[in-house]
Amino acid sequence: MLISTRGRYATRMLLDIARHQGDGYVSMKRIAERQGISKKYLEQFTAQLAGAGLLDIRRGKQGGYRLARDPEEITLADVLSLTEGSLHAVACLEHAPNRCARCETCITLPAWEGLERTVQSYLSSVTLQSLLDGAKPQPEDAPGAPQCGC
Repeated sequence: MLISTRGRYATRMLLDIARHQGDGYVSMKRIAERQGISKKYLEQFTAQLAGAGLLDIRRGKQGGYRLARDPEEITLADVLSLTEGSLHAVACLEHAPNRCARCETCITLPAWEGLERTVQSYLSSVTLQSLLDGAKPQPEDAPGAPQCGC
């Protein structure tokens, strides 16, 4: 499984908002600057995150973005299921019940099902708050620090 930039950037955006929303709504311009991601790219999925109840958007001069739920209530599973679509290990697990003609005799299916349960369980256990609690110093905290692509 490979998480796309869309999933990684949505997570970074939500974490940035969580860190900075104490002062009210956070502007997309500031988020984009801090994260080194284009504002236009971030705006591609804000409506989707708002529609799912993760993000609150306010228009106007004092507008911006806030989390619609507490950071300890938003999991990586929530974010990635919206931004990535399918997180299934193999195509035959995309539908329940399994429609694969070989599912009754497939010797590898239990391994893929176990992998999927493990990934889903892990992603559901990681909250924005748990990421914030274990966060390393951020670029704005350490000027000149290199950024990774996560």
